[in-house]
Amino acid sequence: MSWSRRSVILAALALAACGFSPVYGPGGTGGKLFGQVRAADPRTPDDFSFAGRIAERLGSEAGGRFLLDYRLRIAVVPQAITPDEVTTRYALNGTADFTLTEAGTGREVTRGQVSSFTSYSTTGTTIATMAAEQDAHERLARMLADQVVTRLLAVQPDAVP
Repeated sequence: MSWSRRSVILAALALAACGFSPVYGPGGTGGKLFGQVRAADPRTPDDFSFAGRIAERLGSEAGGRFLLDYRLRIAVVPQAITPDEVTTRYALNGTADFTLTEAGTGREVTRGQVSSFTSYSTTGTTIATMAAEQDAHERLARMLADQVVTRLLAVQPDAVP
């Protein structure tokens, strides 16, 4: 499909007319949230990976203006089972429920749920399998955190004063 110059200009004007503003542009949600979100204290290794990724993406401040409460649920599901009934591959299915609130007032800004999955192989040594499982848990927690950040950045700018 070929776009003419006129189509591109009209699309840009239509996008500007609908109130679109870049997330990291002046007054965008990214600037309003960076350094202002404090994730709830981690309780598990998965929570630690999740909260660490949130801090990487949004900055971290002990007295942040917003509090991010979350709950991770991760299920381990056998995927590849040999005729001898030995599982050689596992899937990790995860969801993260989250709520962003203003720290001072407790007003809920947004809430939601994201989900993702990953997997790991068990065909190596016991130590290799344990390392693969730990790596899969960390990958999944980071993927969930990235999805939460994407959702938080999509919050309407007027909802984040």
